[in-house]
This record gives sequence, C-alpha cells and structure tokens, in this order.
Amino acid sequence: MTRDLDVVIRAARMVTPEGETAGSVGVRDGRIVAVEPTGLTAARVVELADDEVLMPGVVDAHVHVNDPGRTEWEGFASATRAAAAGGVTTIVDMPLNSIPPTCDVPALDLKRRVAFGGPAASQAFVDIGFWGGAVPGNVADLRPLHEAGVSGFKCFLLHSGVDEFPPLDPEQLELAMREIATFDGLLIVHAEDAHAIEHAPAAGGGTYERFLHSRPRGAENLAIAQVIELARWTGCRVHILHVSSSDVLAMLASARRDGVPITAETCPHYLTFAAEEIPDGATQYKCCPPIREATNRELLWEGLRDGVIDMVVTDHSPSTPDLKALDTGDFGVAWGGISSLQLGLSAVWTEARARGFALDDVARWMSEAPAGHAGLTTKGRIAVGHDADFAVLAPDDSFVVDAAKLHHKNAVTPYHGRSLAGVVRATWLRGETIDIEAAPQGRLLSRVTTEGARP
Repeated sequence: MTRDLDVVIRAARMVTPEGETAGSVGVRDGRIVAVEPTGLTAARVVELADDEVLMPGVVDAHVHVNDPGRTEWEGFASATRAAAAGGVTTIVDMPLNSIPPTCDVPALDLKRRVAFGGPAASQAFVDIGFWGGAVPGNVADLRPLHEAGVSGFKCFLLHSGVDEFPPLDPEQLELAMREIATFDGLLIVHAEDAHAIEHAPAAGGGTYERFLHSRPRGAENLAIAQVIELARWTGCRVHILHVSSSDVLAMLASARRDGVPITAETCPHYLTFAAEEIPDGATQYKCCPPIREATNRELLWEGLRDGVIDMVVTDHSPSTPDLKALDTGDFGVAWGGISSLQLGLSAVWTEARARGFALDDVARWMSEAPAGHAGLTTKGRIAVGHDADFAVLAPDDSFVVDAAKLHHKNAVTPYHGRSLAGVVRATWLRGETIDIEAAPQGRLLSRVTTEGARP
C-alpha cells in the first residue's frame, strides 16, 4: 500500500478523533487512506518540526463573504486567502450580505459562479459550502435549495442590518420550521427578540456600556426560548448562532434533555474579550449580539466544557472601514461585525490553553463539530476516508496581530496589537499545501455531494 501513497506526513504530535498521538498519515488522491503510529513510507515524506502539531483543517461554518454585491466589504479571493493563512480549509458562506441574498436557487447558482467561475476564474483558495436563507415569502424555495445542496437555512428574528434580508415574525418562523422539518433540514437562527430590542435604550454615542444595554441579554434569552418551543412543536432541527448570553445555557441543556433537536455555537470574540475592557469609541469591537462581561465569558467557556455549546466559529462579518465609524466612534451607527477569519484558531487556542483545555478540544469545536453541523462528512477529522485537510500549528509559538498584514480585504479587527499563541505554519488542502500566491484549488462543497465537486 505504501508504494501507492502520494505523500506521507509524519508528526511527533497529531490530533485525531481519539486524541493527540504521534504517527504518520498516508494520503492518496487527496484522501487520508492510512493513519498509523509509525512506519508509513512513500516517495514523498514530510516530517513536521518538533514544535509543530498536525491538526485537522478548521471548518468555519459561519463566514460572511458578501460576494457578489458587496465585494468591497469582502470577496471570495480575499476571504479564502485569509482562511488558508489561518489554518482554515473549509468555509460555509452565509446567505447575506451579498446581493442578491441566497434565498432561492438562482441566487445560489450565482454565488457558486462568482466563487468558482471555471478554472481560469476560480477565486477559492479553500473549499466552500453555502447556507440558504429563510425570509418572509420564500417557504416554497426552501426545499429546492435543500435539494441543491445548501447546508441549511439562516433566519433573523429582528432586522438583519440589510434590508434585502428581512426577519421572520413568529408566524413566519413557524411556517419555515414546519416546512424544513418535512425534509429533515436545519434552521440556523440569529436569536435576538425584536420587541425587546425596540424597548431597550438607544445605542447612540461612543460609550460601550450604552451599546451593551441596547442589546440586552434578555433579548437573546427570550428569542432562544421561543425557538426552543417551536422546535419542540414542529420537530425541526435548529441551531442557535453566536451565543453570547450565558443565561441560555441552562435552557439549551434542558431542551436537549427533553429531546429537542437543538445545537449551539459561540465565537472567538465572546471567548476572548470582555465588555469591561472595551474602550469607549472602539467600534471595531461592535458585533451583534454584543461582547458581554468577563463573568459571562467564563460561563461560556464552561458551556463548552460541559458540551452545551457544540462548536466555535468566527462569524467573520467584515465591512469597509467607513461603515465601522472609526472616525466618530459612534456605536449607534457603526456596522456590527468582527473580522477574524484568519485569527480564529490562534485566538481560541490562546484562551483555551489558559483554561486547561487541550488541542483535541479545539479540534473538536472548530473542525469536527462544524463539519458535521454543515453536513460535510469528509471534513474535520484526521481519519481514514476523510479529505487530507490539515493545519500545521506551532502551539507554543506566538505573534502580535498586525491588522495591516492580514489577508482580509479591510484591515479592521479588534485583535490588532494583541499577542496570540499558536502560529499556523502551513495549511494543506486535499494533500497539498495551499499557496495563496498560486492558482486557487478550492472546490465547491454541498451537503448532497460531500466529497466536493469541481465546478
């Protein structure tokens, strides 16, 4: 068998579903065909350095690429370069803030053409899957989108920030969930209650505390309680996006004990930053729901430890610098989104190791769980039969973030100037290292054809 291998990667440390071990990985035709403690050989052998760990490539299932329509905010080329530089080998693109949003099959087809447009026009340095959107009036489009291979459907329960992706009211939410349940699809929910936010204090001005009060945790708690009950009634599988309020952990745990099909994610910024530390006027920290207090942050870490929170994804939501209102520092008008696609793995590892977690925990949260969540069954694990997608991480090396050196289209991030542990030395996609200066080799993924297909 070894004579047939294209490449063998040997590592003193690698992270498998069984935990961290020493060994070698054999790759043929872009797939892992052998994982052995020792002894694999091939014409091409790559030996990792003693300070490097072979990890499964990160699967970031919450990325806003914004292409087409708002390509000046981000685009497939810049987003996937940033992904590859950060150890991310697969992204799943959100249905907004592109124009048109991915709410029907023609819009999905357009997104795929923009991303992959043929061998000469492909912009994808990593593999890409897509979410569809659930908006008022598109119930009839949900099944066709599902059959076309989207991973599931995103909805908002309050204004999304862009008019072309309106929210669902309670009646529309139930209609969508009942339809999605008929084909065992997945609804992913931005869960903040519109009425609670309408009655909260206004967010205007440069005071972060005022902005925090404008997006109270009660709005998140109320919305998630509503989603849980509708999932209980309809049987629809649901997923709560970017959990920021630790209050909801008990609700989620209780719902699961009752058999409600619900999962949840959080994001690196909720696990890293704390409201008390955010300077007034620092709108690069604005996101919705907001970064909350340090005590809340620690409870989110406990939610990961207990398994109530299933995964960590970035919610990479970039914009042009002017939309972040950096000149005025006004949280009321600034775009709510954080750019961190290139930094997610290092940011999470920095905070995780300080709390006693190991690299196999990080791999479970950031690779294995998001891959399963998005229906990409050949991604997210160093295991036979899976794609040979790897991040080579030096976990004890560190760097200071320089926003100007990131590959995101716009150099705005709250991580600027922050020291992070864990340097990504290389990223492999289907058995080859990614060269972000060469021709893109990413492939289109769908929930139906999980092995990927060249467009």
